[in-house]
Amino acid sequence: MNLSSLDIIYSDNRLFLKFTGELTLYNLTKYKQEIGLIDTSKELAIVIDLMEVNFIDSAASIFIYDLQKQLSLNTPNIDIYCDNTEMLDILELVKNQKQKTKQIQELKRKGFIESIGENTYQNYLGFLSFMAFIGELFTNKISYLAFFRNIRFKEIAFEINEGGVKAFGIVSLTSFLIGLVVAYQSAYQLKLYGANIFIVDMLGLSILRELSPLITAIVVAGRSGSAFTAQIGAMKITQELDAMRTMGFNPYKFLVIPKIIALMITLPILIFVSDIMSIIGGMLIANIDLGITTDLFLDRFNEVIAAKHFFIGIAKGPFFAFLIATIGIYRGLMVKDDTQSIGFNTTKSVVESIFAVIICDAIFSIAFTNLGI
Repeated sequence: MNLSSLDIIYSDNRLFLKFTGELTLYNLTKYKQEIGLIDTSKELAIVIDLMEVNFIDSAASIFIYDLQKQLSLNTPNIDIYCDNTEMLDILELVKNQKQKTKQIQELKRKGFIESIGENTYQNYLGFLSFMAFIGELFTNKISYLAFFRNIRFKEIAFEINEGGVKAFGIVSLTSFLIGLVVAYQSAYQLKLYGANIFIVDMLGLSILRELSPLITAIVVAGRSGSAFTAQIGAMKITQELDAMRTMGFNPYKFLVIPKIIALMITLPILIFVSDIMSIIGGMLIANIDLGITTDLFLDRFNEVIAAKHFFIGIAKGPFFAFLIATIGIYRGLMVKDDTQSIGFNTTKSVVESIFAVIICDAIFSIAFTNLGI
């Protein structure tokens, strides 16, 4: 191992910093301390002498560059003596790279107004992106449904099984429990006024018109909507969507539209199942807690509950399904090239789908009420 040293020499009105041996990362700290003890503010010229240096690494090259830059703040003339071509090339490379490197700006805290403006602009861009997606979706859907041979019945049937048939269990159980809870909480109040029989009216109207469609849509949004996002997102990360486009397959016609059509078909059926299970749950509580027999419950139900309430609830299904499937697929297409993005967009798809369903249900309620339906 070659020895290294630093000699500080004054000659011809110049300060010489003469390095010898190997100049590496391991001896830079010592030299920094020695140079730091020198008062270079009064020197008119300083020479960094590398003539007797036989090896220099990248850390030492950066050290020489920084030393030259630091000394030039107080001393007008800074020279480097070196006749080794390889070392000169390394020093030149470090100099070029340092000059290209931009100083990192200090992070500053955003103001309240700036945060509002940035969030508003990002939401505006997101809205434009979603509208572009909707436009492309409707364009492909029109061409998809224009010819009977374009309809991919096998894919639609598969999605009906995945998003509808396999959801019967969770939808039935959830609806049955909702019927139980609503009837149980209402029964206590109705008994105080001796209005036991009116539990049928309340259950029929609330479940058929509002609760069943809404609860079913929320369950499907959490189950099928998130699955759409995760599936499309995983396909985007693994570049399957790009491969489909390369082979001439339109992802909208092979993946997106069959999912939307399938969910629009299955959600009204799931709402019908939810109606039945919710009414059964309410009927059970009415029998146990209020003494209303099954025959009396059904007779009263047939007498006071018009068929229009059932059809209103069923009619909401395709609209809710379109919102859930569209948002879920859109969020899947927004996934970036990392697995963390899948979780982020899946969460957003569920939250946005539920929010959209609630808004849509509120619009239906206001419209039907004003129309007297």
